[in-house]
Amino acid sequence: MTDADLAALLGPVRAGNAFEETVERLLTVIKLGLVARGDRFPPERELSALLGVSRLTLREAIRALQQAGYVESRRGRFGGTFVTYTRPAPDPKEVRRIALEDSDRLTDALTFRLVVEAGAAEVLAAQVMTQPSGDHGRDILLARLEDLNNATPGDYRRLDTLFHLCIAELTGSSLLSAACTDARMRLNDLLNAIPVLQHNIDHTAEQHTAIAEAILAGDAERARWAVAEHLDGTAALLRGFLATPAQPTPRVQPARPVQPARPVQPARPVQPASLDSPAARPEPTALAGLATDADPAAHAEPAATAEPNVRAEPATRIGRIRRVGASRRAGRG
Repeated sequence: MTDADLAALLGPVRAGNAFEETVERLLTVIKLGLVARGDRFPPERELSALLGVSRLTLREAIRALQQAGYVESRRGRFGGTFVTYTRPAPDPKEVRRIALEDSDRLTDALTFRLVVEAGAAEVLAAQVMTQPSGDHGRDILLARLEDLNNATPGDYRRLDTLFHLCIAELTGSSLLSAACTDARMRLNDLLNAIPVLQHNIDHTAEQHTAIAEAILAGDAERARWAVAEHLDGTAALLRGFLATPAQPTPRVQPARPVQPARPVQPARPVQPASLDSPAARPEPTALAGLATDADPAAHAEPAATAEPNVRAEPATRIGRIRRVGASRRAGRG
């Protein structure tokens, strides 16, 4: 980038906050890649004149950037202020985090960029139409386009910025150029966090070529439409990376059908054993086992004529009853 390009982008800062605005302007140039890593800023005398600040204020601003790791100062014949800033690796999660902090500001920034960049292309194309014999920076625009279309993924964002800001610079309006720079800076962190793939470079190369052709053809309406289509694609890409991934719905295993309980079969009634059945008759050995050694009667020889009590003769029982009755009558008498 030439000193003239920097002059168009930087411009004089306001006197009230000279130090803060000087740091902000230099940081914008660094983050947008307008002065690439390893490149040198203009000499201190020229840079202070571009910013409209004293050399003391500029030195303080450079010292602050140096402490933050953005630049380094070298002494000697080939010394100066060199950029050391390295753009962070793309991280879609970081894009989502930045955008979700304030989604309304993202929408506002996208709208702002669409208006100012599409307007810049329209204005430049109209200038070509009204002054067909003028140069209008044709060689500069085509050189920026060639660099961008041949860019590697690692250098694509920086060259893309130079192409878009070049259109605003070629209009000759410092305010329009500053507005496009501001719009780009508002989206810079988000754009840098999106991975750049070769497929994206090939696709946007066609759109960038269409923009440059419309401008150089002096077709203001087509130039505006080409920029709008290109920026709409960029906005869609941003929204795609910002979309929260849908959580997979957990599969619910169907419950196994409950088998109906089998009816309980009623217990069969126990039939009393008949006294005449073999099961009801105890085995002789079993009866013999009931006797114990402690019972002397168990070893006595049973009487041959003894009968069980249940089989006593009726006469004996009647005689017993009569004797009991006679004794009771005697007691009453």
